[in-house]
Amino acid sequence: MRLSEFILKNRKPILAEWESFARSCAPASGAMDVRSLADHASAMLTVIAEDLNTPQGGAEQIDKSKGLARVVAGEPATAAEEHGAARAESGFTIAQMVAEFRALRASVTRLWTLEVRELDAEHLSDLTRFNEAIDQALAESVVRYTQDLDQSKEIFLAILGHDLRSPLGAVMMSADFMLETGELEEPHLTLTRRIASSSKRMQQMIGDLLDFTRSRLGGGIPIVRAPMNLAKAVHDVVEEIVAADPSRLIKIEARGGEEVDMDCSRISQAIGNLLSNAVEHRTPGSVVTVRLDGNEHEAVIMVHNEGQPLSADQMNGIFGSMKASQDEGKGKQSGPLGHLGLGLYITERIVHAHGGRIEIESSESAGTTFRMLLPRGNKASA
Repeated sequence: MRLSEFILKNRKPILAEWESFARSCAPASGAMDVRSLADHASAMLTVIAEDLNTPQGGAEQIDKSKGLARVVAGEPATAAEEHGAARAESGFTIAQMVAEFRALRASVTRLWTLEVRELDAEHLSDLTRFNEAIDQALAESVVRYTQDLDQSKEIFLAILGHDLRSPLGAVMMSADFMLETGELEEPHLTLTRRIASSSKRMQQMIGDLLDFTRSRLGGGIPIVRAPMNLAKAVHDVVEEIVAADPSRLIKIEARGGEEVDMDCSRISQAIGNLLSNAVEHRTPGSVVTVRLDGNEHEAVIMVHNEGQPLSADQMNGIFGSMKASQDEGKGKQSGPLGHLGLGLYITERIVHAHGGRIEIESSESAGTTFRMLLPRGNKASA
């Protein structure tokens, strides 16, 4: 008996073994009924049987053995994809789901070999095709499982960040009001200042988290272009950073008014992120320089610091989310901004949203320079 015929005729005992194994995947399977445990297995067996009866070329065979068979965009999800989504929703771990496919493969192979007893060339060909089909189904399930799980995590983070803003805003407003009264004495004055400062840092972290989740969920970093003075934005950001810590030495080199058509709030955020990164990694006591340059079509913002140069390893993926800082393991907090590690990632996303790019140069002799190259925008360059 050929394997495709065996699968269709013996669907019931195959599914019984599948269900028995899925039940063992506690605690995820604890509340699931028999029908739920075998949710898409029957449909997958039908697809596999049909595949065994369909001629395929060498390229198709190789792709399928690697789980790379093509799925046509716009078509309904396959049974394997739906299975991966259901397992993610039910709380199965990815290891448990992979083990399910291993159990299905073993059950079909064991029951079929008991039936045919001796395998000839056709049987071996069927077995090879069956393993390729299982690999493809497993790949489809894993991809959908991980996509759904990642999305649910990011939605959770976005909701959490959004809901934290209201109580944090109340804390900040209360602390600012207490400071504005001018009636506090020590140690209450110092403690209230600490509350206000820590609250603002928390607000920045929540903002980074929301930007990160928004960009990961496909929406990108939203921008609203409007005429702005780039030089003024740089001065404002530098004043804010220095006001928080006067020991931070920052020099501004600006040429002209630098009128552009950009999102002032987002560009200021990007400049602030690069300056904070430069201040953190500069040689102690050295000056950080921010320079404005460019031409009629493009504005260039350069942030330079003296200090230990970036290694090739650090340069690779430096704009990735949660990128470890240069000083990880040396007693400093992780992340390019000393908290979530999202600063450079968000900066790159802001520049990308403006249609620009970031370049980096780093050496022992010249220090490290981050260069943002930004189109001036339609209104500014018209």
